[in-house]
Amino acid sequence: MNLWGPGAFENEVGAAFAEEVAQDGAFALAEAFDVALDPDTDFLAAEEGWRTLAAAEVLAAVLTGDTSRLTDAELRAWVAGAEATELGELRDVAQAAVSRVLAPDSELPELWADAEDEAAWRAEVERVRGALG
Repeated sequence: MNLWGPGAFENEVGAAFAEEVAQDGAFALAEAFDVALDPDTDFLAAEEGWRTLAAAEVLAAVLTGDTSRLTDAELRAWVAGAEATELGELRDVAQAAVSRVLAPDSELPELWADAEDEAAWRAEVERVRGALG
């Protein structure tokens, strides 16, 4: 997996997920959160962690109106037309899913543990979690 930076869309998985949300909308967000919180999943793979963080970033953009971290024009257009009141129902599940990404049974913290940008990555995740309220 290619990483360009610590942001949710600064990797191949996040970039592809942006296109998925532009096509499938709220369904893609809900699915990413559901996969992260699946009780039958003993270990959250990096790909699913990235999808979860990207979904959380999109939801945060819808709820706050801040699209500055969204790198895809089609995704920004989708967010501009999304109903914050309807998507607000995903807030709690998104927070739980982001917590799962940071948990010991998740691959992303392991991958970032020795990285030079670990602190920046953790700061990005905490920023998103904070934006979800």
